[in-house]
Amino acid sequence: MKIKDGFIVNKVGSQHVVVPVGEASMERHCMIRLNDTGAFLWEQLGANTTENELVRALLAEYAVDEDTARADVAAFLGKLRDADLLEE
Repeated sequence: MKIKDGFIVNKVGSQHVVVPVGEASMERHCMIRLNDTGAFLWEQLGANTTENELVRALLAEYAVDEDTARADVAAFLGKLRDADLLEE
């Protein structure tokens, strides 16, 4: 899975904000705020990756146990799916 084309993350102050660009900006008029962990996972989704790879990346980057990492990744992916931002 990966992020659909037409979306980028900009850092505005201390916030990471997802904005549509190009054709996506014509279809969507939204901004999504990400915390640092969300921005990290978003970056990992720039290339095709799996949920397990995201969990491993989160474990390598942050001091978190595997159960928490799995739950956080699942929740994040669920939000991206709800917003129709994932290409699977």
